[in-house]
Amino acid sequence: MNFRPRPDEEPEINLIPLIDVLLMALIFLIVTTSFSSESQLRIRLPEAAPEAKENLPSIRVTIDAKGQYYIGDQQLLNATPEVLRNAMLHAAGNMKDPLVIINADGRTPHEAVVRVMDTARRLGFTRLTFATQSPAGPSTRE
Repeated sequence: MNFRPRPDEEPEINLIPLIDVLLMALIFLIVTTSFSSESQLRIRLPEAAPEAKENLPSIRVTIDAKGQYYIGDQQLLNATPEVLRNAMLHAAGNMKDPLVIINADGRTPHEAVVRVMDTARRLGFTRLTFATQSPAGPSTRE
C-alpha cells in the first residue's frame, strides 16, 4: 500500500493523430487539384474586312517592326512620347478631332502601339482605328 499522495498529472494532448489527419487532407487536395497548362493555349487571331472609307481628316501613324514611328511619310527622330506628341499635334494642324490611323507591323512591340494610343488620348483625339489586311482566303495560321 502506498499512502503517499501522488502529484496530479497534467492532461496531455497527443498531436500525432492531428498531424496525420492534416497530412491526409493535404494529400487529398494535391491529388484532386487540376492544373491548367497555359502553354498549350491555341488562339486564332481575327481578320478584319475593310470598311467603307470616308473623306475624314486623318493622321496616319506608322510603326515599323523596330518600334520606329512615322507620321505620314516622315520618320521621327526618336521614340519619346514628347516627340510623338509634338509630331501628332503638328500633323493635326487645325483639324478638330482627326481620325488617327495606326499602321503597325505585326512584329511591332506592344508598347509602341499603346504609346500612340495614349498620346492620341492625351491630345483629345477620340477617333482611333487600326489599318488591317483583307483576308486572303483560307488561312493556315493557328
